[in-house]
Amino acid sequence: MLTLTDNAASAVKTISSQIPAEGGGLRIRDTGPDTGFELALAPSPEQGDAVVETDGALVFVDPAASDALDDRILDAEVGDDGSVRFALGVRG
Repeated sequence: MLTLTDNAASAVKTISSQIPAEGGGLRIRDTGPDTGFELALAPSPEQGDAVVETDGALVFVDPAASDALDDRILDAEVGDDGSVRFALGVRG
């Protein structure tokens, strides 16, 4: 299952705080081999989504992305301007 670094968990919690609904998080959706993955805020998981929780950060992974991200680590880098850049790494 996808895991989150401490940086990613912190970034997801910060971003998710913009959602008015309690229990919202970041949703990862597989958009196909040519385009990769889409990240979006979601008020709740959709049916079939895997839910990854790390230190209160919620990430919802759609079924198509779940297998592809099974051995991955989500990391995040926050820029000086507050922008967030996510990256996927392979668990070692």
